[in-house]
Amino acid sequence: MTPDTDATPLGDMLIYKSFTHADYNQTHDAMLARTLERIALKKEHGTRTPDELWVVDHNDVYTLGQAGKEEHILTHTDTPIIKTDRGGQVTWHGHGQLVLYWLFDLHSLGWGVRNLVSHAEQAIEDVLRELLAAETTDAAKLTARARRDAPGVYLYAYDDKGREIMLGKIASLGFKIKHGFSYHGLALNIDCDLAAFNAINPCGYAGMQMLRVADFVNLPAASNLTTNIVTQKLLANIAKRHAGEIILRAIDSDFA
Repeated sequence: MTPDTDATPLGDMLIYKSFTHADYNQTHDAMLARTLERIALKKEHGTRTPDELWVVDHNDVYTLGQAGKEEHILTHTDTPIIKTDRGGQVTWHGHGQLVLYWLFDLHSLGWGVRNLVSHAEQAIEDVLRELLAAETTDAAKLTARARRDAPGVYLYAYDDKGREIMLGKIASLGFKIKHGFSYHGLALNIDCDLAAFNAINPCGYAGMQMLRVADFVNLPAASNLTTNIVTQKLLANIAKRHAGEIILRAIDSDFA
């Protein structure tokens, strides 16, 4: 499998590649092969290769994580169900959803697994909060926030007493770490058909309401996910984190 475009630099040691109409198995095999290649280069020659972000537009597929339970698949449809090696339960990938795979050398970055997850969540928070604030004169009416008990990013609204009410989940996370190198990553619903989630308990949570950016933000027209404003802002934010220009925030204990 080859990317739709050549690798594009995002920093001194970070590039991104984009893939459209991507077959899940082919993409996974290519991602794993690249990770194993990087591991070998580092172990055998001490070579540090640039980290990679893969911007992927998948063909419709349900994926089940390593510890995934079949009981969370409520209805079998024509969409393939594939067992994979990431963490987490069952989720859906398809057109209109941004899948972003993080092929990172965590040891060289000085990151642990928790750092990786928090950087991914906080990058999504930053971008969504900026976009949501631009949609209203009262930025406090809606916010994006991660949860300690359930990886991913969720949208919250405020009631008239200032209390937060969770509306649903807008982004999911699932990583795999091999010899200090990460692969897999995040899935952010941009303008996809959310009906696909009705056939599963998303990420193993019965009744979890799934959301998409397009229902809360007026998105400019884009020819593909790579040129989408959400993708561009997210790539820029992650690049700054990779370069050490954005540090992790403390996790709010109120949402443990």
